[in-house]
Amino acid sequence: MVGRTPEYLGKKIEAYDVKAAVIAILVLTFSILGFSAWAAVTDWGRSGLGNAGPHGLSEIIYAYSSGVGNNGSAFAGLSANTAWYNTILGIAMLLGRFLFIIPVLALAGNLVKKKVAPPAAGPFPSGVLPLSYC
Repeated sequence: MVGRTPEYLGKKIEAYDVKAAVIAILVLTFSILGFSAWAAVTDWGRSGLGNAGPHGLSEIIYAYSSGVGNNGSAFAGLSANTAWYNTILGIAMLLGRFLFIIPVLALAGNLVKKKVAPPAAGPFPSGVLPLSYC
């Protein structure tokens, strides 16, 4: 891979682009797993569990991953309609949805500024390979 740079739509992918993508992924990871861990170790978080053990943990993780990335549903065994779960799930939704937007917009803005380079033999294409590569 020495001397070959990845590109997307004819635009070179640089270190800034990779860092922005990693930050976006880490925001989702920390907002889901961080809040899930917090709920799993506090009495307030465990008080809403209907099941103990691994199934209870999966109820907590599902509640936060659904809240951050989807519509905010929960398993039937988790009583998430408490003041603590309503507040913390709301904070997780705000962080996971809106903090995620910042690095994605930075990545998009950086890709828009770049000039499209003519295809050459040197760059490493990313995405779908054209038939000439197969």
